[in-house]
Amino acid sequence: MAGAEVTLPIDRQSASILPNILIVDDSTIDLKLLMEMMAARKMRLNVAFNGEDGYHKAEMLLPDLIMMDLSMPGVDGFSACRMLKNNARTRDIPVIFLTAANETEKRLHGFSLGAVDYIGKPFNAQEVIARVEVHLNLARQRQPVDVSSTQSSPETHDDVLIRTATEYLQQHIGTPPSPEILAQMLGSNEKHMNSIFHERFAMSVFGWLREERLRKARQLLANTSTPIADIGEHLGYSSPANFAKAFRERFSCSPRELRNQMQSGQTQP
Repeated sequence: MAGAEVTLPIDRQSASILPNILIVDDSTIDLKLLMEMMAARKMRLNVAFNGEDGYHKAEMLLPDLIMMDLSMPGVDGFSACRMLKNNARTRDIPVIFLTAANETEKRLHGFSLGAVDYIGKPFNAQEVIARVEVHLNLARQRQPVDVSSTQSSPETHDDVLIRTATEYLQQHIGTPPSPEILAQMLGSNEKHMNSIFHERFAMSVFGWLREERLRKARQLLANTSTPIADIGEHLGYSSPANFAKAFRERFSCSPRELRNQMQSGQTQP
């Protein structure tokens, strides 16, 4: 499969209303199977071979539906879906994951990211067509969003990148990936990621994560009765002593002192 775009034979007069499907999969065998299954349907098909390419093609083509493999090298299906759902231009495009994995945890994680369905491998032709048509019909019933009316200026790729990165770090605040791995997950590199963090927050990725952990620690101390050791462990500190040291350096008091001050009304949350 030499090209990255494949269009099925179509009636030129009806081309403007034919659904446009983007299939993202690094397996040429699976791509060929899906195209054969859908060849009898009047659909326009575009293909991408990895998550990064799939994200950029979705942003450019605005397909009616995306079929996305989960396991791909570099930017996998989960990471590509995060990017799509953090981009105002692509967030409303339904994403169906393609996967051989049947673990409930992975499926629930995909739904939490905004995927609308899963199709298991090996493929069943009737199931594939049925699921695709169901979600195309549901998408048609929703009112399309006019992106131009919701933004004062066009969103850049760096806007999407930094929003996705900070969201991921917040969700994995106790066990974050290294800045290098985080950048690779999102189709970038560590130098560029640190550059846009410096531009937006005047600090590196690691510096932002440190501040976010301490901000969250202060919030939890003020609003919960969670034991201080548990808060430190939740936020990724290796020991209560390391948590207390980092907290004191930032706020000039220990976590316990701050909690006591808040409870006595001496300090605002």
